[in-house]
Amino acid sequence: MTAESLDIRAIIAKIPHRYPFLLIDRVLSVTPNESATALKNVTINEPFFEGHFPGRPVMPGVLIVEAMAQTSAVLSAVTLGELEPGSFYFFTGIDKTRFRQPVVPGDQLQLHISINRRIKSMWRFSGEAYVDDKKVASAELMCALGK
Repeated sequence: MTAESLDIRAIIAKIPHRYPFLLIDRVLSVTPNESATALKNVTINEPFFEGHFPGRPVMPGVLIVEAMAQTSAVLSAVTLGELEPGSFYFFTGIDKTRFRQPVVPGDQLQLHISINRRIKSMWRFSGEAYVDDKKVASAELMCALGK
């Protein structure tokens, strides 16, 4: 299958997250049953920077992982196609998470997600986050489709 890209309107149509918790701005490519790459433009006006940390803003690691999870949800949604009304992807687990470098305002976070395994409604993904060509975080993510 060929890869496709998604703008913010298409992302909003695929997952239920909204401002201030929608943490991906564009999907550069998504190949059903395989992988997705998304972007998060990190700006100083993000609400979490007010308290994390004044004078030295750093994107919280849990939000980097959440951006990976949202990219995973888009990949799942594209793979499955139209979902039954009321269905959502629930984040069910995180393993092997590592943070290597701070992410700060002005950075563009590139999120790379690939499907490791899928059994019925349970999915397991590998995720990596990069700024420029430097890996800043990695994790294994699990999610499930539910109502």
